[in-house]
Order: sequence, then C-alpha cells, then structure tokens
Amino acid sequence: MAMNPYKIIIRPIDTEKTRYQASELGQYTFAIDRRANKIDVKRAVEEIFETEVVSVRVINMPAKGYGRGRRLVRRPLWKKAIVTLAEGERLDLFEGV
Repeated sequence: MAMNPYKIIIRPIDTEKTRYQASELGQYTFAIDRRANKIDVKRAVEEIFETEVVSVRVINMPAKGYGRGRRLVRRPLWKKAIVTLAEGERLDLFEGV
C-alpha cells in the first residue's frame, strides 16, 4: 500500500506512560491509519523524522461506548503503533513542553 507518510501517522499520543517510554526506552507512540501495517509505519517514521527504526508494534484499540441514561456515545475503533528507535536516536516531539 503506497500511502502518503503524513496520512499514515495521524498524531503522536502524549500521556505519562508514553513520555516515560520516550525518555527511558526510546519508544514513541502514534495514532495511525487503520489500513496501515508495520512496514508502512516504519517507512513513514523514517521518512518524516529521518531516524532509524528498530521495531514497530501495532495495536488495534477497541471501540468504546460511554454516557449516562439513554444517551450513549460510541468512540470508533482505532489503531496505534509503538515505534522503537535505534540506540541514541531521539524525536524532538515534546522537548521543552
């Protein structure tokens, strides 16, 4: 699948856990297009950020419903990728934030 790399990676995920993974383990988490696979994500990250990717883990996140009473809102299912960079490589996504 020859997708635009900027359409494969939708956004970075920023939580306390992902900040720890980025600083200590060199792993970065992104929300990705549902049609993308590991190879697509690796190529996109290497092209956009000009770094060397060691491994990619892809996780399908389930749809969830929430609300109270009769009103129920459903969040769609989505996909995320955890990208491990080579030793010494860093992404300056949230540096100084």
